[in-house]
Amino acid sequence: MIRYKHIEDRADSLIEELLRVWESSVRATHLFLSEQEIENIKRYVPQALREIPNLLIAENEAGMPVAFAGVSGRKLEMLFVAAEERGRGIGKKLLQYAADAYAVNELTVNEQNPQAIAFYKHMGFTIVKRTTADEQGNPYPLLYMTR
Repeated sequence: MIRYKHIEDRADSLIEELLRVWESSVRATHLFLSEQEIENIKRYVPQALREIPNLLIAENEAGMPVAFAGVSGRKLEMLFVAAEERGRGIGKKLLQYAADAYAVNELTVNEQNPQAIAFYKHMGFTIVKRTTADEQGNPYPLLYMTR
C-alpha cells in the first residue's frame, strides 16, 4: 500500500532518501545526461527539496519514500519516481494529489525525456512553448505544458 502525504519537516535523513529516489529516477529516464552532469545536478537537489514550497511524497509499506513531487504556486516543479517503482501508477496518483491539493496546471519537462512527455500528455497537459536550452543555458530543450 502506497501512502501519499504532504511533508513539512524536511529532516536531513528524508532529504537523503529523496536524493536516492531522484538519482534512481534520473538514471532511468534522463538518458541524455552524462555521468558528470548527473553528479553536478545532484549537488543542487537537496537545496531544491528544502526550498520548494510544497513537497509531496509517496511512501511504501515500510515508510520509505518511493516518489516525490514539488509544487510552487500552481506549477509542478519536480516529479520523480524511483526506477524500480515506475509503471505502477505512483506518478499518476502523485500528480493527481498535487493537482487536487494545489490546482497544478503547468509544468516544464525536458524535450529529451519522451516518456515524461507522453505521461504528461496522457494526464491532460499540452505543449504551449519550447525553448532551445534549459534555465541554466545548457543545450537541453524544455517544453512548457499546461492543462
